[in-house]
Amino acid sequence: MPKTRIILDELDQNTSLAEEEYKDKLKKYQLRLLNQQRVLLEAKRPLIIVAEGPDASGKGGAIKRLVERLDPRLVRVYSIIKPTIEEHSHHYLWRFWNKLPPYGETTVFDRSWYGRVLVERVEGFATDAQWSRAYREINEFERQLIDDRAILVKLYLHITKDEQLARFKRREADPYKHWKISDEDWRNRKKWDQHNAAAEDMFEKNSTDIAPWTVIPANFKWFARVRVVKAVLDAVTSALGRRD
Repeated sequence: MPKTRIILDELDQNTSLAEEEYKDKLKKYQLRLLNQQRVLLEAKRPLIIVAEGPDASGKGGAIKRLVERLDPRLVRVYSIIKPTIEEHSHHYLWRFWNKLPPYGETTVFDRSWYGRVLVERVEGFATDAQWSRAYREINEFERQLIDDRAILVKLYLHITKDEQLARFKRREADPYKHWKISDEDWRNRKKWDQHNAAAEDMFEKNSTDIAPWTVIPANFKWFARVRVVKAVLDAVTSALGRRD
């Protein structure tokens, strides 16, 4: 049966949480995830979390809430930027292999190997042949991870174009957040439709039975943060076959 294509700008962005509900749910899910962290360690199951989404979609804030109550000795967060000269001289997946977590530990990728079929495709950093074959390469890579008993959670946080503009303007006006906005962010915004199309192709070709994408409406940050923690918790408890 063919998949239903996800259209990002048609997501329902109207769900929000009141502050009290947000705090209660976040605290509850964080505690459960902390408890499961010990089970992961005992079971020697690595947890790999991928976070993607447009600029200012709230990935950083969601990741902060995801890991802030966990044992920091067992978690690593990597913010993926453009490859170094050394990394660029290897296959694009090479720089991710040495960032994978040891058995029983957790790695969070703030952007990931999916850059090959997202920004590298849109900006022309990869040739048509390179990004076209990457869908298969990534599926095979993720199959290797899962065959090795990794738990892989792939999250895509999406906001509307209007919400992104509002967040960009707030960042420019706030001296404590000005570092979060750059000329590159504004350039990327001009290719909003191309970036959406690339992401929608990615969902179609890389959302598999063993490694599905979870797309999260993120106009309301509190709602998105709770959804992120809950999605990871659900994936872990399902894989481990136990709940608190």
